[in-house]
Amino acid sequence: MMGSLRGRCVLLLTAPALSLLAPASLLAADAAHGKELFSACAACHTELPDATGPSLKGVVGRKSAVLEDFPYSGPMRRANLLWDEATLREYLRDPQAKVKGTRMPFSGFADPRDVDDVVAYLATLK
Repeated sequence: MMGSLRGRCVLLLTAPALSLLAPASLLAADAAHGKELFSACAACHTELPDATGPSLKGVVGRKSAVLEDFPYSGPMRRANLLWDEATLREYLRDPQAKVKGTRMPFSGFADPRDVDDVVAYLATLK
């Protein structure tokens, strides 16, 4: 009985610690908060033909630098990325580290929760 109780106590003590190690994709992201954060990005990333940044509509799952109506930088064209959730997280944390020489004038989101929230919002743009 004592061994069984000790095992349960260890499990109860480690379960909260294990939740801290869970990948961000397993935790609930707040797409509404991501939309608020994205409002600053929307100054460049619009559907307008003369936008400073490419449209991000449908970006999740898309290859990088494939929109024909946007003049991507050489580094972005050569990056050959798939904008899945993991790649978007890396890019949004530090765009210049992920794609050296990118023209995007954004230093990245410092808070990982903000990154997750923006990725969750981008996933809604179909």
